[in-house]
Amino acid sequence: MTFRQFAFNNVARNKRLYAAYFLSSMFTVMVFFTFAIFRFHPALSGDGMDGSVAQGMNIAAGIIYVFSFFFILYSMSSFLQSRKKEFGLLMIHGMSMRQIRSMVFLENMIIGFFATLGGIVLGLVFAKAILLLAENALIIENKLNFYIPALAVMLTFGSFIVLFFFISLFVSYVLRSRKLIELLRGDKKSKGEPKANIALAVIAALLLGAGYAIALIVQGTLVIAVMLPVVIMVIIGTYLLFTQLSVFVVRRLKNRETLFWRKTNMILFSDLSHRMKDNARTFFLVAVISTVAFSAIGTLFGFQTFLTAGIKATNPNTFTYYGDENEAQDVALINGTLQEEQIKANQAHAVLRYFEVGSDKVLIAKQSDFNRFAELIGENTVNVKDGQALVVELEVMSFGQKKELSNKTIVLPSGAALHPEGTLRSRALHAWDSYYVVSDIDYEKLPAPAREESFYAWQATEGKQHVLATAAKLYEKLPKQISSGEYEVYQIMKQYGPILFVGLFIGIVFFVSAGSFLYFRLYMDVDGDKQKFMTIARMGLSEKELEKVLNRQTVILFFAPIIVALLHGAVALTALSRLFFYDLAKESAIVLGVFLAIQIIYFFIVRFFYTKQIKAAIHM
Repeated sequence: MTFRQFAFNNVARNKRLYAAYFLSSMFTVMVFFTFAIFRFHPALSGDGMDGSVAQGMNIAAGIIYVFSFFFILYSMSSFLQSRKKEFGLLMIHGMSMRQIRSMVFLENMIIGFFATLGGIVLGLVFAKAILLLAENALIIENKLNFYIPALAVMLTFGSFIVLFFFISLFVSYVLRSRKLIELLRGDKKSKGEPKANIALAVIAALLLGAGYAIALIVQGTLVIAVMLPVVIMVIIGTYLLFTQLSVFVVRRLKNRETLFWRKTNMILFSDLSHRMKDNARTFFLVAVISTVAFSAIGTLFGFQTFLTAGIKATNPNTFTYYGDENEAQDVALINGTLQEEQIKANQAHAVLRYFEVGSDKVLIAKQSDFNRFAELIGENTVNVKDGQALVVELEVMSFGQKKELSNKTIVLPSGAALHPEGTLRSRALHAWDSYYVVSDIDYEKLPAPAREESFYAWQATEGKQHVLATAAKLYEKLPKQISSGEYEVYQIMKQYGPILFVGLFIGIVFFVSAGSFLYFRLYMDVDGDKQKFMTIARMGLSEKELEKVLNRQTVILFFAPIIVALLHGAVALTALSRLFFYDLAKESAIVLGVFLAIQIIYFFIVRFFYTKQIKAAIHM
């Protein structure tokens, strides 16, 4: 048997050991490859993709590649940690450290080669689905048909073979300083009782509490001003949370005898403080990476909703038009275009007048005009009594609205005053701020307006599928006067879609990597756990009690950093909503809920295989 055959057979014999590393590496390759398939698609060349978007996609590909390097490096280092004893035995049998380094180099290159091939093959299998998803997400007019992605294959294969080559060299270099006795001992080094620095534990709680409080209190542009300090405080606080505060809390729980001596709690707490201390850096890394994934995708999703909601709130009509000197010809053109495109629509017209109210110019609409436009979009009509005024605020949008209108009065030339007697949220009239509605009789008594606008609105009843095509024609002929909420949302989604798509890709890579870090760390301790539970089982631990201990231990180790990341993400997205003065609770719940659901599914899979290995070792 040659040395290369020995290395290849060693990988084949350790399929279980390398399974997670291989699958995670293959998934990373697949994500990069599918991203490359999309990036180099012929339909997106030339004018099919904006230059800034193309540059952004290249930057995103670079981020995925660089992160993949550190992810695979960490994964490989984790598995080498669990093989220290194996390397020591090989040295006893006469293998030199140089040969061990060569063996590790060859093993990693073999795994890297097949992971790269596997990732490319899987990418090709799911390529059509990815292109279809991209076609819908990016609102691309051209069809993204399947093609032979030769450039994507070459780029992916070459990039990841180089990546695995340098990782193999680096890992081989790290192994050179290992001593035989250190390798044979593996992880069986005497550990004292972990101790926490009380001052640092208190600082952790203060930093996290202060960071959360500042992020939740400030609003508007202050959110941007405090962003960097808050991020630094939360990052430091998170590190101290896992290295100091968690150990302190576990020690305090162990000191409570009624809790510590209850059933199997002694087994759980005896090992938990060591686990929390040993895994602190991994937990910190997972919490930060997961928070980045939550915040990035939540921000992109929330900002998209914020933009489109604002347009939908202020543009409830299919088409709106503000008149100018060519008003008659323009209205005739709009009606003619609607008829050509077979769109039937109800039409309303009003002259919107703005009056001096205090120091502001405020829109005052008469009841009949407001009701006509309210009926056009299916809203309830109003009945304003003479001598009174109704304050109307924009539905959905709250930023910038004049809250003081309810405290002002409208003074008529006769000296009489109209007093606001209520507030209504409505989208009936195309306005960017709060305004008044008065009775038709009182409207005629108002002074000369400061300015006025002729306003038309059309609400499609039939042929709605032709609205976008019609809007494109009208925007070309009347770019400044015509407005269509549906068409403007379409244009925003067309420009914003690539950013959301890229962010989703990066977020998925970050999140899967974070979950894999937890699995790798859990797997590194599996041999020690086997020995520990085999010993405890001989002392009378039942299988039911074993499952209970394993479940509780795995839940704590698996979800501790995820719960912290969810809290960080929730606070970050709440701060974002206060920046935009727009409620993002629904979007935040969707993003965090989806990630949590995926993590729960991943947990059950990991727990199944972990518990299976422990039970198999006990029943041997």
